[in-house]
Amino acid sequence: MRIFVAGATGAVGRELVPALVAGGHQVTGLTRSPAKAETIRRMGGQAAVADALDAAAVTSALRAAEPEVLVHELTDLGGLADFRHFDRGFAATNRLRTEGTDILLAAARAAGVRRFIAQSFCGWTLGRSTGPIKSEADPRASDPPMELRRTLEAMRYLEQTVTASSAPEGIVLRYGSFYGENTGILSPVMIEQLRHRRVPVIGDGAGWWSFIHVADAASATMAAIERGLPGQVYDIVDDEPAQVKDWLPALAQMVGAKPPLRVPAWIGRLLAGEHMVVIMTQVSGSANERAKRELDWRPAHPSWREGFSQTLRLSAARSAA
Repeated sequence: MRIFVAGATGAVGRELVPALVAGGHQVTGLTRSPAKAETIRRMGGQAAVADALDAAAVTSALRAAEPEVLVHELTDLGGLADFRHFDRGFAATNRLRTEGTDILLAAARAAGVRRFIAQSFCGWTLGRSTGPIKSEADPRASDPPMELRRTLEAMRYLEQTVTASSAPEGIVLRYGSFYGENTGILSPVMIEQLRHRRVPVIGDGAGWWSFIHVADAASATMAAIERGLPGQVYDIVDDEPAQVKDWLPALAQMVGAKPPLRVPAWIGRLLAGEHMVVIMTQVSGSANERAKRELDWRPAHPSWREGFSQTLRLSAARSAA
């Protein structure tokens, strides 16, 4: 099968491209950086260099590749460091979720693409009004803190636009919070912050988080390419949602740090903003039953506990070597 991956050098793309190639697919990866084109070729794919917001260039790249499936993994989080100004940090990614999605869908139609799969997220977007663990049928948060609203609106736009598409048939994958070797929650920046006790448990730490290893996100994406139902949304998470008060101290212990500090919600509100208090204390986790049932998929890392530990050991072994 011919598959076009937009965002081929991102967290999921780096796992997805070589997995697709190993599965016998012909893969073209999109990057805006000529320097990263060689990375795509080393992974076994063909490289298309274009700005994802340049409609003419994207259309030309898709027509040249003639893919049957397009996978939209575009993000732009390279400069994200200030979570106090959340929407500002996600502004470039939100543009890719809105304008970039429109460009990719139009180009996919022009190129005769059959299936369109897009990345979304199922973390802090879920409030606690209907319980701590939710499925795809449960609504998004209806009134998030102001600092999260533009990002949530962009994700809503992507999901509604993609699932409404029948030509190509659209499918949305809501990934949980990423982790992997030097990636996501296990990035060097996060680990350094933990070791300096700069990531406290705010309030009661009762917010629920759902995690997914980037390799499991890639395997779920492959399953959706083959077996996903048109117009559906799938939550791609592991089997063990966890509250902040549990996973954050456990991770600190794994990286050899002292237990995280605990601060009252009112101090967290002053230091980090209302949105970070909500993310730490009020959000819901996600269930993966639909993905297991309809995609015939299982995460290789079913628990974040073992997944974090195994990934950190692998990273340490590579560093020692």
